[in-house]
Amino acid sequence: MNAEMKEISAREFKAILNEGDPVQVVDVREHVEFGAEKVEGAVCMPLSAFEEHAVHLEKDRPVYLICRTGGRARQAAEKLAKAGVRDFYVVKGGLEAWKAAGFETHKEAGAVWGLERQVRFAAGALVVSGVAFSWWVHSACAVVAALVGAGLMFSAVTDTCGLAMLLAKMPWNRGTQENSCRK
Repeated sequence: MNAEMKEISAREFKAILNEGDPVQVVDVREHVEFGAEKVEGAVCMPLSAFEEHAVHLEKDRPVYLICRTGGRARQAAEKLAKAGVRDFYVVKGGLEAWKAAGFETHKEAGAVWGLERQVRFAAGALVVSGVAFSWWVHSACAVVAALVGAGLMFSAVTDTCGLAMLLAKMPWNRGTQENSCRK
């Protein structure tokens, strides 16, 4: 972790928000994730296009970075540090820690499934299809299930997910991009 990076707990973050001081809450998850559930008052600046959006941050107000579990927020913090921003904090454990502490989130009615849920569905569908086709069509179709399993293991080891990156580019996940990133 960068020596300049500061992490705060979800409880500390909630206390800061309750004080009412002018802060900037930046959610670095992808648009579809942000649209499905977020901390009230947060703005969306996806890590995938963070530099493009980060230029709009106010330099005289602290920045609080949040994502699902904290990993992407730390990556965004490193980018802020390289850009010379000094007053920023990472919410340790992200939105999951926020919810575990019992704090409310804002959920959009009728929102598209979150990206993680889409990944689980797509991976499951690919595995079931690969196994079914290996029974009914050709045994080589079992390779599909094996590749999905290998991809999931690679995803866990590297803390990245190619399937999530692919799904994030799908039209149903980009539909609210313009609206979800506005303050």
